[in-house]
This record gives sequence, C-alpha cells and structure tokens, in this order.
Amino acid sequence: MKFENKVAIVTGASKGIGKATAILLAQEGARVVINYLESEEDANSAVDEIMKNGSDAIAIRCDVSKEEDVQKMIDQTVDHFGSVDILINNAGVVFDTPLFEKTVEQWRRTLDVNLIGTFLCSKYAGLQMLKQTGGKIINVSSTNAINCFSPDALDYDASKAGVITLTKDFAKELAPKIQVNAVAPGWVNTEMNKDLPADFVAKETDKIYLKRFAEPEEIAKTISFLASSDADYITGSVLVVDGGY
Repeated sequence: MKFENKVAIVTGASKGIGKATAILLAQEGARVVINYLESEEDANSAVDEIMKNGSDAIAIRCDVSKEEDVQKMIDQTVDHFGSVDILINNAGVVFDTPLFEKTVEQWRRTLDVNLIGTFLCSKYAGLQMLKQTGGKIINVSSTNAINCFSPDALDYDASKAGVITLTKDFAKELAPKIQVNAVAPGWVNTEMNKDLPADFVAKETDKIYLKRFAEPEEIAKTISFLASSDADYITGSVLVVDGGY
C-alpha cells in the first residue's frame, strides 16, 4: 500500500474532489482526517465509508481561514494519529457574480478560504512535518489560475493563482525534507459546478479535447500520485488536469 502508516489531512473533504481524495488515500493505507466546516453529516458519511473499508478516519471541523482553528486541527491530528505526513489543501469557495457586481465581502471570503487557508494549513502542517522525517503538501489550484477566462469569478481566479505562488514559495522554504506541489483541475463534476447552465456546460465541454468534465476520482488519482513516493523528486510543480482545453 502506498500510504501505509501515513497520516493525511484533506481539507474540504466532505464532498467532491476532497472526499474522493480522502477515500483513495485511505484505500492505499492512509489514516485520514476529514476536514469540514458546515457539512458535518457529509463528513461523518465519508468517515463511515472509510471505516467500513477497513481504514481509519476522523472528522474535524475547522475553518481553514482561522489561525486558531488550523492550529487546533493540527494538534488534534497529532494527538489522535501521532503525525501529519500528507496535507491536501482542497477547501475552496467561489462566487459567480458579474464583475461589476462583485463585492468586497465576496473577495475577502474567497481569499480567506482559498489563499489564506492554504497558507495557514501549509504553515502549521509544515512545521509539524519539519519535526518529523518529511512530508507532502499538495495544493488544489485551478486552470482558472492559468487561463483566467472567467471574469465572473475573478476573485476565485486570483486566489487560485496565489495558490500556485504559495506552492512554489513553500516548496523552496520546506526543501529538502518536504515536497510541495499543486494540481490545477479544469472542469470537474462537483457540487460547485452542479448548477451551471446547460448551454454553458455544452459550450465548455466542446472546448475540452476529451469532450467531458472530469470526475472527482480522476483528480484524486493525480493528487495521490503527488502524495506518494513515486513523486519524491517533484516539488514546486503544477500538474494541469483538464482533459485538454
């Protein structure tokens, strides 16, 4: 098993890419922390699914934008499992609002969760990993950070571009013991995208070489690769997973 005796924290793991990643890491032997903020029922459901499959998991409520919450989550993880070996920064929000109707409050919440949350979790998990023999941090960015084709989500685009910058800076700071990388998914069939207009989905699907949105499990497989020893010589990199676009 790739992750036997490893402990992984997956933020925003109650659904979507986060849940798929947590389940996949657990299937490969990891003991997993399911981080959530609002979806306690979904988080507990993910824990139950992992436990039924013979792995170990706990759910921890934590607002990743709050420093005290993040410190507590790291402490709880170490108290319960003994270490933090893998961190998946997946928690994120998006507000699709016409550019000139975008509010400062939406900007702040987006940056707080997507960017500051990634910083805080990386900081405190990184400090714990430095006390250990090493670790892996994988940040979930977006192709929006690279292509910036969505003015209605310019705050999201900016936050995810910031995540790529954080990835490179943390990779340098935490080397050589810890590898830090990012994935940049394109369109994925997640809760975040379930209410997109059908005509918009059709137009976007036509732009994708593979003519479909990704499934969360496909993004999880890329994250799992970066979290494994197979990626020990990869750090500061961004893997685009968009089916061709």
